Amino acid sequence: MSDATPRMELATDFLFRMEIAVAAPQVIGDMPLGDRRIGLITGGRFHGPGLNGVVLPGGADWLLTGNDGATRLDVRATLQADDGQVIGITYQGVRHAPPEVAARMAGGEAVPVGSYYMRTAIRFETGPGPHEWLNRLLAVAVGHRFPDGPIYDVYAVL
Repeated sequence: MSDATPRMELATDFLFRMEIAVAAPQVIGDMPLGDRRIGLITGGRFHGPGLNGVVLPGGADWLLTGNDGATRLDVRATLQADDGQVIGITYQGVRHAPPEVAARMAGGEAVPVGSYYMRTAIRFETGPGPHEWLNRLLAVAVGHRFPDGPIYDVYAVL
């Protein structure tokens, strides 16, 4: 590859906003790689152009906060579209905040949207039906964590 190769742009298309409700975290505590907590998903919803439904209870986020202050997200959850099709969603990501913002979040306080970094890479898994196109898609999301759970704006990578 040479410098003469045209630069390839990353294009995205908005899929949906996903709002997830979580229970108080289960604290495992200090582990070799950082502080481990598990956020159990209790429900939620997603809505966007052409794809709407609920987040089913039972998924979880295995959060790991390292010595660098960044929290690594590792989530497995189940969505159910309004037409009944069940969709598995898996995503990994990073959340990092300035120390003063992180302290406020740790204390259960809501902080302004955009006051820290929270991004994820998403894969879907579903069976035959109107949403099986999701199996062939990589998505990314910009997130924000509220005291009762995160909200993500999810975009298909085209």
